[in-house]
Amino acid sequence: MFLLNLVQDGVLGADLVAAAKNTNALLGAGIGIGLAVLGAGIGLGRIGGQAAEAIARQPEAAGEIRGAALLIAVLLEGATIIALVFALLFKLIA
Repeated sequence: MFLLNLVQDGVLGADLVAAAKNTNALLGAGIGIGLAVLGAGIGLGRIGGQAAEAIARQPEAAGEIRGAALLIAVLLEGATIIALVFALLFKLIA
């Protein structure tokens, strides 16, 4: 109630708005970074598990499977880094 009165009176109104924007930017960046890291961890775990399973089923194709899994893991890491950079940039811009 006290903050509402301050905003209605025009006292600290701009400061409160700036603080709220900064807080929301930090919250959004934190959620974005958390989701990017969580998704990357799940994806890399699945890639590793499925590659190990595929090599166990067909050991003669281990080189091809390993190469494909590595390529997919690199692409996943690239997408994760881009997501982290965007989340941090949105935090700095807002």
